[in-house]
Amino acid sequence: MWKFFIAFFIANLLGYGGGPATIPLIQHEVVTKYEWMTMEEFGDLLAIANALPGPIATKMGGFIGYEIGGVLGASAALMATVAPSAVAVIILFKFVNLFKNALQVKFMTRSVQPVIAILLAVLAYQFFLNSFEQSGIFQLLLLTAVSFLALEKWKVHPALVILGALCYGAVFLSGMVI
Repeated sequence: MWKFFIAFFIANLLGYGGGPATIPLIQHEVVTKYEWMTMEEFGDLLAIANALPGPIATKMGGFIGYEIGGVLGASAALMATVAPSAVAVIILFKFVNLFKNALQVKFMTRSVQPVIAILLAVLAYQFFLNSFEQSGIFQLLLLTAVSFLALEKWKVHPALVILGALCYGAVFLSGMVI
């Protein structure tokens, strides 16, 4: 249980900026460091977690913790996911009004945004390589083109696009028949 707590605590402590910033950090802990999941399993979990409402880090922490360590694992991962933010809010709440307009705070917030973008780009690239290896170039390009059209041209809700891609994968890529 201690490993669950440490893995998710570190990812959420260093994940300044919320869910998008913590995803690559969680991926590093779960896939690379502790090898609790494969990159493919993590990608599937990320797709499902994005389609569900609520904070992504808590959904991922709860699921991974439960899959690996049962109810205690889920409890440890969820506690570690919530603890950094809760402690920071409690400690810093008093000082919010004093520093909200400080130039240093604004600069710090703006300087972190490119780092988050790079972390997400690296994660997307890793998912691309994994998808290419698993399904081939034709399937990858087909799903990419259809998803792009659905999101940008037809304005389909992202959750429906993810659901459609999951159904396509279940039918055409896994050999399962629904």
